[in-house]
Amino acid sequence: MDKPCEKNNFLIEHTEVIRHSYQHWLLDELIAGSASELDFAKQLFEADFAVVTHNTAADPIFNYANQKALELFEFDWQGFTRLPSKYSAEAVNQSERERLLALVTKNGYIDDYEGIRLSNTGKRFIIKNAVVWNLVDKHQVYQGQAACFNQWRYL
Repeated sequence: MDKPCEKNNFLIEHTEVIRHSYQHWLLDELIAGSASELDFAKQLFEADFAVVTHNTAADPIFNYANQKALELFEFDWQGFTRLPSKYSAEAVNQSERERLLALVTKNGYIDDYEGIRLSNTGKRFIIKNAVVWNLVDKHQVYQGQAACFNQWRYL
């Protein structure tokens, strides 16, 4: 998958799964007022909050990050979308991350996650009040998990 841009309609198929799943679990809009699927896809990629998703592999790999997330994690698109999502957390925090993902799998979402993450260059930052939710398509088939957050601080 290439980086979201005008040429690939900002990965509209994947962003519609993100949008649909967020509405399904949280009964709310991730971005209010998006008139079309393309508008939503573009606004999501250019949003001032971070959004990431990972796939359904046994060791999930990131498969989406908006521009804010790429900047925060200090990755380019190609590098980020090859990264197992577990490596976004320090090894010492892996068990807490696994507990969180199991809770999301069971309940569909959480809206109060707080944790420490690592950038590509080793910078540590804390995220607060993150929403983490299961990605499901319109047929309720599990597609992975997503997270969004707008509160972070470098440590």
